[in-house]
Amino acid sequence: METETYLRPATVIGGALVATLAAGWLLDLLLRRADVRHPETPLWGLLRRCRLPFQVVLCTCLLRASYLRAGILPDHPVGVGRFLTVVLIASAAWLAVRIANAAVDSTYARYAAVTQDEARVRRVRTQVTLIHRVVTAVVVVVAVAAALLTFPPMRAVGASMLASAGVLGIVAGIAAQSSLSNLFAGLQIAFGDTVRIGDTVVVDKEWGRVEEITLTFLTVRTWDERRITMPVSYFTSKPYENWSRGGAQMTGTVFWHLDHSAPLGLMRERFRQILAELPEWDGRGGGLAVTDTTPHTIQVRGVVTAKDADDLWTLRCAVREQLITWLATHHPHALPRIITAPAAPAPAPDAPQDEGGPVDEAGVASPA
Repeated sequence: METETYLRPATVIGGALVATLAAGWLLDLLLRRADVRHPETPLWGLLRRCRLPFQVVLCTCLLRASYLRAGILPDHPVGVGRFLTVVLIASAAWLAVRIANAAVDSTYARYAAVTQDEARVRRVRTQVTLIHRVVTAVVVVVAVAAALLTFPPMRAVGASMLASAGVLGIVAGIAAQSSLSNLFAGLQIAFGDTVRIGDTVVVDKEWGRVEEITLTFLTVRTWDERRITMPVSYFTSKPYENWSRGGAQMTGTVFWHLDHSAPLGLMRERFRQILAELPEWDGRGGGLAVTDTTPHTIQVRGVVTAKDADDLWTLRCAVREQLITWLATHHPHALPRIITAPAAPAPAPDAPQDEGGPVDEAGVASPA
């Protein structure tokens, strides 16, 4: 009798583990074959990540259904039942999150493979990322609530607090006003297509690329590798520059301050040669013109175009450097300089006059 007390639980637990391992192996085999037959659909390969949570769910279900007859810890049947129930809820939530992840990643991968428009790809990436976060949050909240409801004291607490739910709701709403505004702002960004992951933006005079968007905050990676974390409500309540909106192509300007004797015709020719040699120039436009003048210098502006903000910055720096180097080498007189000359001294008030007549301001005698 004592042998049966230990043998039956061990047999049931061992049988559940063997069945779980066999079912996991069979599921992985089927998913691998489906992935080989349908390489255009990454869903089957992504679903292989669900093997472990599937095995936990299956094993917990088998033990939950047979632990009473198997006599597993017969002195604590209620505790064993609640433990297995909590484990089943948690593993089921884990499996649901993995399945949602696989579906979202597969949808994005297929869309990105057939879409040539980079802006649309970034928009879909932003949307599916936020959808994935919402689904994960909902599943976790539901799982935690379901696990807590398995304990009778928690049910009693919930029933006693139901009468004051209106007051608590008002208090919670006031306390979570900022969080809720960020939450709705995140959903508005996801489906309003105002800013996307990968967009080049300028916020608070900081230039960078959107690296991450969540339901509450947004991360901008600056050109010098810094990360700026901002609440998503900023992008729905304040103005900002989105250089990727409506297409990544951009037009930029380069300025030079030169002497009035600068060879503008030769500069235009050299400017076109420089653009043709630089791979960042997309060929859409390029020109040179005098836009301003001062008593000492002229302002020359060059217009260049590139496919995105990164190439535009590189192009502007390269054009500025190469044209200045060319001027300093072949036409140094075109560079701005300060001209100084000795000034003629002013005549004294009682200066004598020449015999030939009065002396003018230049010191020259005028005829009588």
